[in-house]
Amino acid sequence: MTDRILCVDDDPEVLAGMQRVLRKQFDADTAVGGQEGLAAIGRNGPYAVVVSDYRMPGMDGIEFLSRVREISPDTVRLMLTGHAHLDVTMAAVNEGNIFRFLTKPVQADELAKALEAAVRQYRLITAERELLEKTLHGSIKLLTDVLALVNPLAFSQASRLKRYVRCIATELGLQDVWQFELAAMLSQIGCVTLPHETLEKLYSGQELSVAEANAFAAHPAAGRDLLANIPRLEPVAQMIARQQDPINRNAALGNPPSRDRVALGAQILKVALAFDQLVAHGASPRAALAQIRKRSEDCEPAMITALEKLELSPVSTEARCVKLNELTIGMILNQDVHARNGLLLVTKGQEVTFPVL
Repeated sequence: MTDRILCVDDDPEVLAGMQRVLRKQFDADTAVGGQEGLAAIGRNGPYAVVVSDYRMPGMDGIEFLSRVREISPDTVRLMLTGHAHLDVTMAAVNEGNIFRFLTKPVQADELAKALEAAVRQYRLITAERELLEKTLHGSIKLLTDVLALVNPLAFSQASRLKRYVRCIATELGLQDVWQFELAAMLSQIGCVTLPHETLEKLYSGQELSVAEANAFAAHPAAGRDLLANIPRLEPVAQMIARQQDPINRNAALGNPPSRDRVALGAQILKVALAFDQLVAHGASPRAALAQIRKRSEDCEPAMITALEKLELSPVSTEARCVKLNELTIGMILNQDVHARNGLLLVTKGQEVTFPVL
């Protein structure tokens, strides 16, 4: 087996005995006590399995395995105990999410069987997560590719929004920034339901008819419905649905434990959208931020401050005129691309991707 195991006990002799028993079948490390165990995980982790004694000075097995759960949630945790009382068992299950208990002294074959089962459990957990992540990434790529083909204007805006939202979320010190980035990248997916002419009028600053305005106002709900059945995207779908909602500062910016993550994501999206629309209509980034700041009821000032730190100065680039067959993936278009009949195919600022190409 290649999956590594960590054995933790306060008695070095016990650890030496465990390592002798396990070394032919497992790749096992040892650590004396909980602190040394946590250090080993930080240094060499993640481990497939961590087996710990219950009664250890300083940090007992329950506290140690609870910490392991926090820093390495996929690791399967086993506990050795000579005091299998009900209160100990309940605390271990509730705080450390223990996979299996073993009573000391434990026989070598019993320990080996328990570790084999724990390794199988670890492989199931990691295989399931990998499958889910690949499915999720594939679904998102499919959706964004469809948006790029069907509505390049909306895709171009979503690409810019992702950059703005990442800046805001990072500056605010938020966790799982990927959720906010995803909400930005998929925020315009509902626009696949809109006629191309409606978006072209909107992005060029023309006034929409009542019917067009109503159709555009419905695109966040359409986006939510498109994403509703994709696992793990429920919060992202709700952020997208609420991107046009009035700001609720109390809901969005409480302390981290009480913070409404969906409301916060929706507010970040709203600020990024306002900034993008102003810049797209000719305002400088600095002027756009000043204008948004004046509308204090529409945004949280901390988000404006975060956007001010966005690196808006151009990076080192080379502008050139190329033929269509010379376009390559990764290039950034410096002008709108129109068909001969005037139809807008791709907007200025859009990255050339495979479906765009």
